[in-house]
Amino acid sequence: RAGLGCFELGGAVPNPRISKVREGRDLALREGVDLILGVGGGSAIDSAKAIAYAAAEPGKDVWELFARRRKAEGCLPVGAIPTIAAAGSEMSNSCVISNDATGEKRSYNDDIARPRFAAMDPELTMTLPAWQTASGCADILMHTMERYFTNGGNMELTDALAEGLLRTVMRCALILRDDPHDYDARAEVMWAGSLSHNGLTGCGCRSDFASHMIEHELGGMFDVTHGAGLTAVWGSWARYVFRNCLPRFEKFALRVMEVEPGAGAEETALRGIAAMEGFFRSIGLPVGLEGLGVSPTDGQIAQMARSAAEGAGGGKGSAMFLREPDIAAILRMAR
Repeated sequence: RAGLGCFELGGAVPNPRISKVREGRDLALREGVDLILGVGGGSAIDSAKAIAYAAAEPGKDVWELFARRRKAEGCLPVGAIPTIAAAGSEMSNSCVISNDATGEKRSYNDDIARPRFAAMDPELTMTLPAWQTASGCADILMHTMERYFTNGGNMELTDALAEGLLRTVMRCALILRDDPHDYDARAEVMWAGSLSHNGLTGCGCRSDFASHMIEHELGGMFDVTHGAGLTAVWGSWARYVFRNCLPRFEKFALRVMEVEPGAGAEETALRGIAAMEGFFRSIGLPVGLEGLGVSPTDGQIAQMARSAAEGAGGGKGSAMFLREPDIAAILRMAR
């Protein structure tokens, strides 16, 4: 009715593939597309962003962005209609793409790909399977926790926003476990997904994102559901790093998980970690690789640790900077 032409590209999958991005680039160039609209979950919206990069620079290989070999110099406008509350890609500057030829899973962040608009209707999420709803809630929680556990600054207002978001998502996840059609809970979670990954809950602090770095390797090698992959490694990551970021873990235990204080800060922090793992279990998510259904060999763990460190330029982390040996140790703990 508005006189707009539309060309569809289906086939987006979890851990979206660079091959589909290149297919979308070719379609966009062939039809003279001037806006890319991602309709679906984070994989569809991330694919839309990557296609927008690729179509704006047709003479260059878009994978070079994700491999950190160059920066984007252009991007078509992107819009988003999310049908799952999870990745927050509808308000973020980030996209994550997997290379189906090499098994690598890498992210690229640039504000030029942040969607110009997002049409968000919680009713679109009501038919999701329980596993996808729970995994989406976990991804939202992790996007904020990756910013909360930091040694790179302290902002009480930012912390309060983050803590409120975490408590709200946990409460609503339990509601949706029992009543998937609760509109208010769906709406809260959808809004939280956007706020969790638009920079608000980490404003003034240096983000960690080591758990995401590790999960990206699991996703690239085993094609696991992203949110579940995060919960499978989070507890091992937390126990490995918490002493290096003790004030934040103690604060999290008391303010978010609302545990009884232990005999000291370390005991309190460990109680908070255990309580979060208990929450993950309560919504049907794994807290180890066995529950995720994967059993990496020592060789595969070494390969993932090496790939993660190389992809991050040597390592990553604010709660604790993790290098290849640390990543391997965390994966062994999670096994």
